[in-house]
Amino acid sequence: MSSYRWSRRNILKALGITVGGTFFPFSLWGKNETGEPLILPNDKRHKTPARPVTAITLGAGARGNVYGDYGLEFPDQLDIVGVAEPIPLRNERYARKHKISNDKRFKTWEDVFKQPKFADAVIISTPDQLHYGPCMAALKMGYDILLEKPISPSEQECRDILELAHKTNRIVAVCHVLRYAPYFVKLRDLMQSGAIGDIVSLQHFEPIEHTHMAHSYVRGNWHNSKQTTPIILAKSCHDLDIIKWMLGTDSKRIQAFGSLKWFKKSNAPEGSTERCTDGCAVEGSCPYSALKIYHRKRHRTYVFDLPEDKSKQGDAILDYLRTTDYGRCVYRMDNDQCDHYTTNILFDKEVTATFNMEAFTPWGGRRTRVMGSQGYIEGDMDQFTVWDFRTDKSKKYESKVLDVENYKNEGHGGGDWRLVADWIQAVSQQNASLLTSTIDASIESHIMCFMAEESRFNNRVMEIKM
Repeated sequence: MSSYRWSRRNILKALGITVGGTFFPFSLWGKNETGEPLILPNDKRHKTPARPVTAITLGAGARGNVYGDYGLEFPDQLDIVGVAEPIPLRNERYARKHKISNDKRFKTWEDVFKQPKFADAVIISTPDQLHYGPCMAALKMGYDILLEKPISPSEQECRDILELAHKTNRIVAVCHVLRYAPYFVKLRDLMQSGAIGDIVSLQHFEPIEHTHMAHSYVRGNWHNSKQTTPIILAKSCHDLDIIKWMLGTDSKRIQAFGSLKWFKKSNAPEGSTERCTDGCAVEGSCPYSALKIYHRKRHRTYVFDLPEDKSKQGDAILDYLRTTDYGRCVYRMDNDQCDHYTTNILFDKEVTATFNMEAFTPWGGRRTRVMGSQGYIEGDMDQFTVWDFRTDKSKKYESKVLDVENYKNEGHGGGDWRLVADWIQAVSQQNASLLTSTIDASIESHIMCFMAEESRFNNRVMEIKM
């Protein structure tokens, strides 16, 4: 790494805002797939590794690049030495960025495990339905793992991975990155400290944002729950996980309701066409117009593998809209994901929680209300306020005080790299306790999701059994 980049890191640390003695500076260049700045780690438990952890990335899409980019900022900690990616352009770009030799570039994850073990760990950022195979293979060969959520679309496969992780004594970190977002870290600390007395109940709301819903869960990779994963698992296992983590207690029962109400053919406007590029009569006024979202506004175009020459990107986008699902009418897709979802959850100690996921909002992020015996907390990822009933006073925490003011939309609050940093330390020191989101800590929220779907389909309250 050049001294120029190291000097930028030092500048960021010098300008960082201190919260409880910890700095949360942003990288000047590191971004996640939605353009949100990533927060650089600075944990007193971390030790300088004797050598970088070596890793192979399986899946060089958006998430694989976010996690892998950590190695570009911190080459003394992480060295990406291999990649498996079936899309040639992604494979080539990833290999070039990380200087991966041709003999360590593979088309599929299966090809990696035909080779003798040649790294410390693997980063699994393949599609949801392709997590189980590479994870099991990696564990059997002795790799430690950074596993994108969800663990698997199958409850039994999740349990199989947990069992094999225990048997092989390997480290498996699940990418529940909200646990690493400073906003939620501070919120949990306040809840656990007794700042509002005993926790009685919690309300958590995930507004997906209407065009994000159309992009990912109507047109996008997760539009069909049977081919991928139900939306409660694909999108909201983050939220059930963060609820459990903040409460710090186990869940006992769950009840869920939800359906696909709007994004179906019966709601298609008169004059609409199969594709937004087919001369649709209502394209100009449709909030879900693919031409408006991708071509005119250039939003979410990271899915298109665009040419590096910006003068050619417009034509490339139009080609994608004419030939892929991203150009299809949202009312004429073969989608089945719920566009609204409600769960009621009973936790130990008589604590209740509700979770609502809603597609039809103008913004993303998360909103949370916590009711305690001696106070109340309400937050929206821009800020949260704590009311103390004992003193009749309130205190507001602004996100910029936590140095995480770029929380808007569907971002993860900058927590991605903080997760990677802990994972590297866990692998380097062979100490899973350095992780907040081990597979042991993360699996209960997956079981909650599976039970929520069973409740929704069978119209009954489900027991949550680990």
